[in-house]
Amino acid sequence: MGNGHRLGRRFGWLWGAYGTSALGTWLAFGAFPLIAVQVLHAGPAEVAALSSVGAAVGAAVAVPLGPWVEFRRKRPVLIATDLARFAALLTIPAAFALGVLSFAQLLLVSVVVAAADITFRAASGAYLKTLLPAEDLLVANVRFESTTWTTTIIGPPLGGAAIGLLGPVATVTADAVSYLLSALGIRAIGGAEPRPERPKAARMRAGDLLDGWRYILADATLRPLFFNTALFNGLVMAIDALLAVLMLGELGFEPWQYGLAFAVPAIGGLLGSRLARPLVTRYGQHQVLVAAGVLRVLWPVGLAFVGPGGGGLLLVMAVELGLIFCCAVFNPVQATYRLQRTPDERVARTLSAWAVTTRASTALLTAAWGVLGSLLGARTAIALAGVLLLATSLLLPRRAAAASPEVLVTQGIPQGEK
Repeated sequence: MGNGHRLGRRFGWLWGAYGTSALGTWLAFGAFPLIAVQVLHAGPAEVAALSSVGAAVGAAVAVPLGPWVEFRRKRPVLIATDLARFAALLTIPAAFALGVLSFAQLLLVSVVVAAADITFRAASGAYLKTLLPAEDLLVANVRFESTTWTTTIIGPPLGGAAIGLLGPVATVTADAVSYLLSALGIRAIGGAEPRPERPKAARMRAGDLLDGWRYILADATLRPLFFNTALFNGLVMAIDALLAVLMLGELGFEPWQYGLAFAVPAIGGLLGSRLARPLVTRYGQHQVLVAAGVLRVLWPVGLAFVGPGGGGLLLVMAVELGLIFCCAVFNPVQATYRLQRTPDERVARTLSAWAVTTRASTALLTAAWGVLGSLLGARTAIALAGVLLLATSLLLPRRAAAASPEVLVTQGIPQGEK
């Protein structure tokens, strides 16, 4: 199975839908803060609330949706969440045109989009397991990862140009349309999808909301990976927020230089995602997961030593290139490993719990490091986060778990021949 390995027409539609919505998201990257500042004249606290409070409340809203999605057909859920994001985002250009746009509306839309995004990710992981055999999951996740980094490279420069010509509301409109196109693409997948069997209990109980977390915490290999991912993502995003303050403030970089510092290293994402599957084939899934997980935490502490001028810009680009490359190897391997370790009847709940925790921890750590940056200075806070990131490697699974039947199939090992 090389890079040209065919996964079928139905996966092609799902992949195309993912790429379309991902491009829309990156076209509108940074649009909400720009609208808040330029149109609504919001202050720093309100801008911070858009990313932190919106994400945290959206994660809380998504908590009951994981168990709800589990026992429903996934394709209609995917279409519904795409349409919800389309409708929510479209209210912003409509309100702007009518002169009634408010900060409260921006915050409410960010909550709706965050909740729908978590629900979509949970349903899409479960749907992917019904769409493809176990041995093709890594190939699919590599393609999603490659698409993520391709749109990361293309989207922000195009979005920046569109914002310069038409204003930030135009990119929000493009993002909304991308979700509509994604919904149409998912609808075009067609095919029958069996309805998951409901448990005997007629109603969902309050305790059922915690099923995803219970399963993760009970699994000896998913549990450390879960905490590793939540802390890693949160600390990296906290560093990125402080790095913007450091580069654009104290060090005097121009906005285009700041954008370039993150756009060019995204090429490492394309390279890393292309190497993920050959590395797993040669060295094994667990070895690649741990090695990439350790290597990715070695880079961020270097951002504490960024200086002004061309040398500082090159340092940021080198650190980000190494970080993104390692993440692009790690991410599809982790996503595949997580799907393989999770029974089909628990995938939506598990992925929902994972995404909710990651979003909430990112919001919390970003807010906490914003306070630390104010008290200690951006550079010191970045250094502290970098040191803590080094410690997160201790949370990676130390031993390969007993392989499930799906893992054995993926590795080409007949069941019974471990």
